[in-house]
Amino acid sequence: MSPDELHLQIRNLRLEDYEQLKELMDAVYTDIGGSWSQFTIEKLIKDFSEGQFCLEDNGRIVGVALTVKVAYTKFSNPHAYDDLIGHREAILNNKKGDALYGLDVLIHPEYRGYRLGRRLYDARKELCRQANLRAILAGGRIVNYHKYANELTPSQYLDKVQRREIYDPILTFQLANDFSVKRLLGKYLPEDKKSRGFATLLEWNNFLYEPSDNILTTRIQNVRVGAVQWQMRSVESVEELLKQVEYFVDALSGYQSDFAVFPEFFNAPLMGLTDQSQQMDAIRFLAGYTDLFKREMSQMAVSYNVNIITGSMPVQDGDSIYNVSYLCRRDGSVEEQYKLHITPHEKRDWVIEGGNEVKVFDTDAGRIGILICYDVEFPELGRIMADEGLEILFVPFWTDTRNAYLRVRHCAQARAVENECYVVICGSVGNLPEVESLDVQYAQSAVFSPSDFAFPHDAIMSETTPNTEMLMFSDLNLDELRYLHHEGSVTNKKDRRTDIYEVSRKRMS
Repeated sequence: MSPDELHLQIRNLRLEDYEQLKELMDAVYTDIGGSWSQFTIEKLIKDFSEGQFCLEDNGRIVGVALTVKVAYTKFSNPHAYDDLIGHREAILNNKKGDALYGLDVLIHPEYRGYRLGRRLYDARKELCRQANLRAILAGGRIVNYHKYANELTPSQYLDKVQRREIYDPILTFQLANDFSVKRLLGKYLPEDKKSRGFATLLEWNNFLYEPSDNILTTRIQNVRVGAVQWQMRSVESVEELLKQVEYFVDALSGYQSDFAVFPEFFNAPLMGLTDQSQQMDAIRFLAGYTDLFKREMSQMAVSYNVNIITGSMPVQDGDSIYNVSYLCRRDGSVEEQYKLHITPHEKRDWVIEGGNEVKVFDTDAGRIGILICYDVEFPELGRIMADEGLEILFVPFWTDTRNAYLRVRHCAQARAVENECYVVICGSVGNLPEVESLDVQYAQSAVFSPSDFAFPHDAIMSETTPNTEMLMFSDLNLDELRYLHHEGSVTNKKDRRTDIYEVSRKRMS
């Protein structure tokens, strides 16, 4: 068959297709009795027409995928093919089932070599996603096992097929289509002599599945992030600075942002209200306002219906000073993330200490984390967060020079690629000569994505004009991350060699 003669189309089977289907099944199932009865096929079409696919070439049926709905809890456990069969060889379709069961995929011998089976599998997967079903299950014959039965147990055979030391036309194909082997089934189809009656229980998980009882609590899939590239400017009072904060929160909320992000030490201009001769005293003066800012920004989160990442602010605990970012959720709850890695400047001039815990937070718009500036330059933190389901990483930063900024930017982009998540960096601009150590700022805020076909070609979702006060918005699709984790061109999270290395937390006493 010449490729230029093909005219392929996938559609659902119809009742009048039986004669063509019978011819196809007789050509393929020479070893297990040939075609199914007309009653069986017509019952399948009547009970679950959308699950029966055929591939035709110029009107001739050359491939078929037959499917029913089943209860996942029953058929994800050991079973036999007969458990699917009812009266008069009718295939049992469970209208209330939460999973698909792949009965058969057949390709006419003349059409093999064109990877047509993959098209039918893809159609089945798309049906599973659209119907919000949990998984696709299948009992897979191991048709080459009879060649090795005298020297290998079925389990040893499966292991060698998975290692690609043995080729099995059915199992090898299913593994290549992202199915995983859950277990070995004995006496699945006793008349299948080639498989010696054994089969594999295969499963493809629909990672977009949402249980029906969770519909009201299902998270947002399209998330809008708004960030403030903040201009450092002199202020006369705390109230003046809080009005600036509320102005930007109001603006971001007006564009229906799910998150409003501020930079590291965005309220540092308040240090201009006190004596600058002793920097340690100035930072403690600023820390005296942190509870007020946390309380006011939490109120803004509720009032303006937006989750706020508060940049960062100094917190005094006894004689110790920490650099802390708050997540003020729009439901009124507040969480905190301490900066863990402290820069030489922070240690030297402000005697800031590092926290000892990295967290991942649940929100109504995804699972998020916060790394303050320097922390993003340590990849272990991002990996720990990714292992705990991180989807969006927020990085409030403060950098004075372009090379300092580029350290943050490049590391943030690396975190997005290696952890398959979105990363939002947000900084401040301008100058503040009256505040010691804060006389100049450099920033270009941005949102980075993983690097794959579903995302921008340069993996940059959005970025600001450098060194200009402005708002930045970006719409993030969390489903694209879920596709990437399972079906990306590369799958960094899945492909880590945890057999030779790992990153783990140390529990602090």
